[in-house]
Amino acid sequence: MLEAQLRGRTLCALNDVVLHSAAVRLVNIQARVDDTAVTTYRADGVIVATATGSTSYALAAGGPILHPQSKEIVLQPICCHLGLSHALVLPPSSIVDLKTDESERVILSIDGQLELPVSGGQSVIVKLSPHRARFLRMHEANYFYSSLWQKLRGARNEG
Repeated sequence: MLEAQLRGRTLCALNDVVLHSAAVRLVNIQARVDDTAVTTYRADGVIVATATGSTSYALAAGGPILHPQSKEIVLQPICCHLGLSHALVLPPSSIVDLKTDESERVILSIDGQLELPVSGGQSVIVKLSPHRARFLRMHEANYFYSSLWQKLRGARNEG
């Protein structure tokens, strides 16, 4: 799971934390990882995803697929116009700091369920949560690969 911090509030996400434009327009989002500037994305937004979230919005935006047991974090721009347009796979200890220009109007989305307005110039800090989600496995351990193959080619999994 991920933990996002905004204005002293801590929010948990199972799949992803997304910072995106409040309007249909590009925004400038400065990305720092572990206090080091990575890039300024000029994009529709940026996704920070867990392994679980890597097969949803992050995948649709061109990101990699992480194995469900992976603890890495995906940093994926959405429809990037300028800046680093490829996903970054970050170590589990990474702290991602996303910040927009003062004039930008953006929304913070937590798992697509909770949306909060973010004032321009505010930072959203994202890192792994100390909380862990546990899932009941009803299929054999290699089910992930066959299920993934069926979903990616558009077939329904009947197994």
